[in-house]
Amino acid sequence: MPRKLIRKYMPDEQMLRSHRHLSWLGRHLHDPNLWHLTRKSVARAFMVGILCAFMPIPGQMIVAAVLAILASSNLPISVGLVWITNPFTIPPIFYACYRLGSWMLGVESGINADWSWELATIKAEFNAIWWPLLLGSTVSGIVCSLIGYIAISRFWIWHVNRSWRKRIRSRLKRHNR
Repeated sequence: MPRKLIRKYMPDEQMLRSHRHLSWLGRHLHDPNLWHLTRKSVARAFMVGILCAFMPIPGQMIVAAVLAILASSNLPISVGLVWITNPFTIPPIFYACYRLGSWMLGVESGINADWSWELATIKAEFNAIWWPLLLGSTVSGIVCSLIGYIAISRFWIWHVNRSWRKRIRSRLKRHNR
């Protein structure tokens, strides 16, 4: 089952419950549904984690933890998937999201040639890219999270069916001997 593979890489539940930075979640961390590995909880975790990974905000892991609690998804997987966007992948992912948002808004994308590191220039450029980035990230996050939810759910079903077929074949082989 996929559980064995996932459990192999999951952090220890007790360690996460006693982690000092997660103590503000209090009794919510003791909900057993946040730690179960079922098809629905893992699929929801992929949906939450991927959605939060595309958010162009600091504190994506905190948002993922709160959404995991609200959605009753697997907490470690939800929080771990936020690292899809890491220091190496943030530039290409968010640039693609910005381009998508620019295209959707019909705004010309690109940074002005007279760029300088003055506060006024930085503020003007930030205002120019913020809405296209936010729109592109939101659309990309929703689409990718739904694809992740469906893909994991289908993979889980396929894997369980394959395991059952293998089990039946092995029983038939033993029975026919």
